[in-house]
Amino acid sequence: MSVLFSVESHVARVTINRPERMNAVDQATEAELIRIWETIEKDDNVRVVVLTGAGERAFCTGADMKAGGGATGLDYWAAPRPGGFGGLALRDTLDVPVIARVNGHALGGGFEMMLGCDIVVAAETATFGLPEPRVGRLALDGGVAILPRRIPHVWAMGMLLTGRRIGAEEALRFGLVNEVVAAARLDEAVERWIAELLACAPLSVRAIKQMVRAGEGLSAKEAQMLRLPALVRALQSADQDEGVRAFQEKRAPVWRGA
Repeated sequence: MSVLFSVESHVARVTINRPERMNAVDQATEAELIRIWETIEKDDNVRVVVLTGAGERAFCTGADMKAGGGATGLDYWAAPRPGGFGGLALRDTLDVPVIARVNGHALGGGFEMMLGCDIVVAAETATFGLPEPRVGRLALDGGVAILPRRIPHVWAMGMLLTGRRIGAEEALRFGLVNEVVAAARLDEAVERWIAELLACAPLSVRAIKQMVRAGEGLSAKEAQMLRLPALVRALQSADQDEGVRAFQEKRAPVWRGA
C-alpha cells in the first residue's frame, strides 16, 4: 500500500510508503491521503496524528514527476486540490493536532504538507526546500501561500525564489521546526510530544486548534472574542470538571473526550 494507516490508543499514524520513490506522491497516493484525513475527521477517538515517510531518506519529496503522465504545470495547477498538497497543506477541517515526523528530505509538496502540520520534529539529517522553480514550476499547493505568513519575508523569499534547501538546524532557526534530534532519537522525541498532547483534554485541544485557525487574519481582540461551538463544548464538558477535580486531588486526569 502506498500509505500505511493505523489508529491505536488515540493516536493515528499515517506513513507515506513509497521509499523506492523517496515517498513522492502520485495521484493514487494523494487520493488515499485525502481519504485518510476524511476518516480521521469523523473519528472522535483520534486525538493525535503522526505523519511521516517510510524509510530513512525521505519524509516526502513532493509530487512524483515520473508519474505525471505528461501533464503540464497548468494542468496540475488547474486540478482541484482544496486541501493543498496531499490534502493537508491547506486543510482547515482537521481539528486534532498533527505531528510531522520528518525523518529525511521534506521537499516540494512534502515541505508543503509539513507546513500543514502543527508540531514538527526533525532528524538532524533532514532537509527542507521548495525546488519547484528549478524545474519550471511554482509551489502553489501551500508553499507560496503559507511560507511568507509563517517566517520573515526575506527568509521565505530566499527559499521560494531560489529553490534552495536548508538543513534541520536552519529550519529550527527559521521557526519551521519545534525540535531537532539525532535520527536514532526521532521516535523517542515524537513519543514525548504525543504523551504531552494526550495529557491534555482532547476537547480543549480541538477547540484551541479551531480558535487559532479561525483567528488568523483577525486582530488579537477580535480573535479573543470568537465564540466557536468547539469552545463552548469544551468549557461545558465533563472533562473540564474532571480536570479541575484531578488537580485538586493531585492525580492525573482521566479524559473521556466528552
